[in-house]
Amino acid sequence: MDLEKHPAAPAVPAVPPAGLRASDADRDRIAQLLADALAEGRLTAEEHSDRLDTLYAVKTVGELDVLVRDLPAAHAGAWLPATGAPPAPVVPVGGSVGAEAETVLAVCSSATRKGRWRPGALIRAVSVLGDVSLDLTEAVFEQRVTEINVSCVLGNVEIVVPENVTLRGYGGGVLGNFEVTDEGVAAADPQAPVVIVRGFALLGNIEARPKRGARVTDLAAKRHERLDG
Repeated sequence: MDLEKHPAAPAVPAVPPAGLRASDADRDRIAQLLADALAEGRLTAEEHSDRLDTLYAVKTVGELDVLVRDLPAAHAGAWLPATGAPPAPVVPVGGSVGAEAETVLAVCSSATRKGRWRPGALIRAVSVLGDVSLDLTEAVFEQRVTEINVSCVLGNVEIVVPENVTLRGYGGGVLGNFEVTDEGVAAADPQAPVVIVRGFALLGNIEARPKRGARVTDLAAKRHERLDG
């Protein structure tokens, strides 16, 4: 009889079934893959918008897998919902690993960003008994996808964007209001930025809307002008 002690074999992680309920972290990783695909030109603005809408409607990891199955990042292991592999680092939509968020804070006060400012890929807006105004109609966008995360308690947050951007919202409120309006004042420009607003309002108000007559310049055209110049 062999009395020598042998180290136990490492446990094999259970393989999550395709029907497993998706977590918020799972959705964030898929959103990042879609944002990267949009920036690389693998998806059109319309395709990105459709998949993003589906992303927050589906329930399982198997359904999330379908959204990125034709993208190279999924085959490289960035998203492996059915392998039990460690998840990829959560990256802000449109940003990069380690990217710092710009924070706009109003506590019993007001905070405003407007004019020719440069919004980062990730913005955090926090309003506690205060007012936050983010006016992106004249902003200089340096990335295709900008995400704004909003927390509002007994306050008010207003976000205004150019009429030709793709505006998407995901959030809600308790005794409060979360409203992201895509009024269709102009057809979304495939080359214009995508602005995603996520938020939660407690006894407060969060509103995002396009402004008529305000349009952002074609980012691709700007790049070509700089290269040609």
